[in-house]
Amino acid sequence: MSTSPNLYTLSNELLKDVVDFLDADPDRSINIDRRAYLSVESFRPPSPPVPSRAQDVGNFRLVCRRFAEIGIPYQFTKIATRFSPHGLERLDKISSQSHLAKHTRKFSYLVPYFYIEGREHVERFLELESRHHGLLAPSLFRRKAEDQRGILQTAEDTRVLRKAMAAFVSLQHVQILRLQDEADRMLFEALQDSELPQASMVDLKWTPACIHATSTVAQALLHASSPFSRFSGPMMNSQSALVIKDRIPHTVPLLASRLTCLELHFDDAEALEERMRAASQLFKTVFTAAQNLQALHVGFPSRSPVDLGLEEIFHSIQWEKLRAFGIQAWRLSGDEIIQLARRHSKTLRGLRLRDVQLREGSMWKDVLAMLRTEMERLDWVSLRRVDYARHFDEMWADSMEVGDGSLGGSESDEENDFPRHFSVPGSEDGDYFNNNDYDNEDDDEYDSDNVHSIADTDHGPEANEIALSPNTTASLPFCTCSRSSDPAGADDLGDNGLFVIYQQRKMWEKWVIGRCPEHSSS
Repeated sequence: MSTSPNLYTLSNELLKDVVDFLDADPDRSINIDRRAYLSVESFRPPSPPVPSRAQDVGNFRLVCRRFAEIGIPYQFTKIATRFSPHGLERLDKISSQSHLAKHTRKFSYLVPYFYIEGREHVERFLELESRHHGLLAPSLFRRKAEDQRGILQTAEDTRVLRKAMAAFVSLQHVQILRLQDEADRMLFEALQDSELPQASMVDLKWTPACIHATSTVAQALLHASSPFSRFSGPMMNSQSALVIKDRIPHTVPLLASRLTCLELHFDDAEALEERMRAASQLFKTVFTAAQNLQALHVGFPSRSPVDLGLEEIFHSIQWEKLRAFGIQAWRLSGDEIIQLARRHSKTLRGLRLRDVQLREGSMWKDVLAMLRTEMERLDWVSLRRVDYARHFDEMWADSMEVGDGSLGGSESDEENDFPRHFSVPGSEDGDYFNNNDYDNEDDDEYDSDNVHSIADTDHGPEANEIALSPNTTASLPFCTCSRSSDPAGADDLGDNGLFVIYQQRKMWEKWVIGRCPEHSSS
């Protein structure tokens, strides 16, 4: 008498399909060509697992050895580690188990603000600040400061990072993120609201934290000869670039030569242009060595676009494999954009010009005309909040901060920015990924269920579908000129050279890639 089939008799492939219902396929990622790539893959902080799903995967792995092996990639493909004694201890344990570490392909390093000065004043300040009395325990901040000091003095982070990078033999993507837990957030608010003199004596800094994290991670990657090829820093401090230039100048070209994707967003506004110019030679060294780049993004705070020439950073370098390029918050001439795009007209599939403000003497219609006529491989273009520099300055002359959702006319609700902080349930203190300046309009584009979205939004099928056309008879060019409702030429785009509204730039995005298949191929 035959026994009825049960779960244990299923093949590994079918069991993986079962686990996929508990958690997403760990091998799933976004193609580099897609518009959402620069947003989701690189800038979004690691999504915490839904508690019930994480528990389900854990329970599945406890059933037997076979199930335990099948479930490993679902738990260890992406590792997020806090700069804390507990976080480094966990990373150390994972690194000690090669059967777990070999599956890690993405490493996110979560770094808090450093307590630089005034450690001894925190407790006194909280005692005096009656509004926050009882909400924040002074002993908590004393412990946090002591933990940071202990890690730095013993170089425990350096030891563990080197061990981890050596153990992660399949590592592809490294990400450094700024972390703000609930206690730090409440302390920041108390310090900002307080009129007590002790408030000025308490100093939490991101700059030294970013510098230290960037340096130790870079050294660990080099020491381990890591196979990584992608680096993302969506919350970088410009001073960290200068420190890297001085501390590890000889290692930079070697690390850069491995990169296929590089995403940098500098979120500090103080002396930003001066520091970027001081780091110009470093960028030249990095970009010259990074000849395998396929995706590149360099951005700055939306509220303060930099007055830097593109070539002060990119140095007229051509990347023969570049497929996606993005910049954010620059003041540029139209010719600068045209020249860079023209260098990559044979390879570029996606172009992001977010918060770019054109200088006097340039017009967007000239840039758009070149993109439409010469960039034949271009599948998508993002023009979020593009405008003219003079209009930008006039709008915000009396404002302390530029609101990311208000530039360039009325923004749709479909373009909500990321929240200012990201909570991580179940963490030590309740963590928040501080992301004040970088925002993502394309985050939700990577939604496989979004097929019913209207076509003329950033999230519709036309924004997502950029796959290569098959080489079949059905894909041969055919004329669509008579059926198109798009403007006939650049002069019909409604560009007045003064300002750009939301409806215009959405129409411009479609017009640039809405070429006639027959007449644009000549």
